[in-house]
Amino acid sequence: MNDITIVETQINAILGEGPRWVARENALFWVDIMAPALHRLDLASGAVRSWAFDEPIGWIIEREGGDDFLVGLKSGFARLSLDPFVIEAIGDPEPERPHNRLNDAKTDAAGRIWAGSKDDRDEDASGALYRLDADLRWLRADDGYRVTNGPAFSLDGRTLYHTDSGRRVVYAFDLDDDGTISGKREWLRFEEEWGYPDGMTTDAEGGIWIAHWGGARLSRFLPDARLDRSFAFPAANITSCAFAGEKLDRLFVTSASIDDETGRHAGALFEVDAGVCGVPARGFAG
Repeated sequence: MNDITIVETQINAILGEGPRWVARENALFWVDIMAPALHRLDLASGAVRSWAFDEPIGWIIEREGGDDFLVGLKSGFARLSLDPFVIEAIGDPEPERPHNRLNDAKTDAAGRIWAGSKDDRDEDASGALYRLDADLRWLRADDGYRVTNGPAFSLDGRTLYHTDSGRRVVYAFDLDDDGTISGKREWLRFEEEWGYPDGMTTDAEGGIWIAHWGGARLSRFLPDARLDRSFAFPAANITSCAFAGEKLDRLFVTSASIDDETGRHAGALFEVDAGVCGVPARGFAG
C-alpha cells in the first residue's frame, strides 16, 4: 500500500470505469456505469463534481478544439455539454441488440474513437468493437465478444490492443493509417488466479497497464506480453487506469463495489506511484 493512495472523493462507485485525463480542465473524469453518473476531480483543488445520468454511461472523451465531449451510453454515441448540461444523440450502432450497451473507449493517434459494446445481462457474446470517425460515421470492426474492455495502443500507434474480459484474453491487431485493423491475434491470456483483464493504458516506455477485475491488482506488461510488475489493492474489482497531470506522472485507478465484499475501499478511486509517465492522448477529432 505504500505506492497506492486512496483518493478522498467520498465516492464509492458501483461500477467505476473509464478514467480520462482532460488537460484543458486540469481534471480527471471517470464514470460510474451503474449509478449511472459522471465524476470530475479537479487536480488543483481536489474538488469533485458529479452529474447524474438517466441511462448507463460507459466512457467520456473530450472533443478536440471544443469544450464539449463524446460519451458512450446504453442508447449509443452522444455529444455531451456540461455547462449547460445537454445530451445530443449521435446514433445507436446496435439497434438490433437491445440488451447491449457501450462499455469502454479510447482515441487513436488520428483522433478516432474505438469503443466496445457488451451484453448488459452478461449472457450472450454479442459485444463488438466499433470505430467512430470524425464525420460521426461508425464501423463495426470486430465482433463476438463476451465483455469488451480496453482498448489501448502501442507507442508507434501501429498496434491496437482490445480485451475480451470474459475469455481472459487481450487481443492485438495491426492498425493502418486509415483505421483498418487486421491480423487479430492473442497477445496475452490471463491466468485464472489473476482474475479478468479489464481496462488498460500505455505508458511512455511502451508498457501496457492492465486492471485485474477479481484480482485486486494492477499490472504492467512489456510489449512482448511479459509481466513486469504488479500493485495490490484493498479492493477486488480493479477496473481501469489513466495517467493524468501536467507531466502525465500520476496514475489514477478506478474500481467497483459490485460483487466485492473485501471492505470499505471497494469502488474507490486510487492513485498509484507508477514510476513512469503516460503518453498524451488526442481528443476526438470530430
